[in-house]
Amino acid sequence: MTENPFVAVVTLNYNGSSFLQECIDSILDSDYSNFKVIVVDNGSKDNSLELLERLYGLNDKVIILKNKKNLGYSKGMNVGLDYSFNNLEADFCLVMNNDTFLDKQAISALVEVAQKDEKIGFVTGKVYYADKPNIFQTIGKFSEAGLLNIRYRGKGEIDKGQYDKDCELDFCDDIYWLVSKKLYYTIGGYDPEFFLEAEDFDWQLRAKKAGFKIMFAHKAKIWHKVSMVIGKDSPRKAYYDARNPLIAVMKNCEPDIVKNYLQTRIYKIYLPAILKTALKGKIQKALYMFAGINSALIWRLKNKMAIK
Repeated sequence: MTENPFVAVVTLNYNGSSFLQECIDSILDSDYSNFKVIVVDNGSKDNSLELLERLYGLNDKVIILKNKKNLGYSKGMNVGLDYSFNNLEADFCLVMNNDTFLDKQAISALVEVAQKDEKIGFVTGKVYYADKPNIFQTIGKFSEAGLLNIRYRGKGEIDKGQYDKDCELDFCDDIYWLVSKKLYYTIGGYDPEFFLEAEDFDWQLRAKKAGFKIMFAHKAKIWHKVSMVIGKDSPRKAYYDARNPLIAVMKNCEPDIVKNYLQTRIYKIYLPAILKTALKGKIQKALYMFAGINSALIWRLKNKMAIK
């Protein structure tokens, strides 16, 4: 166990000037002392860079990295991970969305749990809705029936202390999570295949195959504004939501799991959802969902991942 290990807090920004300051200020207000904030600007076209330079240009706790164009979530975040682990020699990276604000004790709580076992690869905590500050968005996920049923823990519940115990998780969202150096050097960072959505699912599948654990630290808290960058009802998001989980499973799972997952997700979940979306008049979104499925199946053919 390292006393007071160095944590690089990495957040990716794309046109997030309206909420970026609240995120960074909440990190800087942390009760944890040994950290730096790495803001990776992913080719923003708003006034994000001007805001960052004006507010934090002289702050030695904040480092601003600039991508010339939008590299997508995975490639963009990998820039921050690479810089943190290889240039700054961080012990951990706290990856977090920029449409969030962090509790003062969150970093300390995440680090405390992460250091209990060298096979812990990810640690997350309680995620609340920003506009409903005592209501859980998620505190991790359950997985049942060979990945066919992945359910949120605590979603929509009032925090009454019912989850005040650290525990191992099946999966979680990467709204925020502490990533260990050992995991990063063992399996790498995000897979660039995933421009948007399911990048965390893929990384966790790879981590679990390599024997790493995903943990929940009950003292860690964050508040999330939910899909502020791309929007909850974006057709583009719908495309990647349909496409990327299929590819993640095809890349990382055994053939029998892949076969069951594709058949169930496509015929019992995705196609009924597309019909329901179209009947609501959201034709463009429905078409994008269908295109996402087709893209995943084309990916399978190109990569010779035929399911028997």
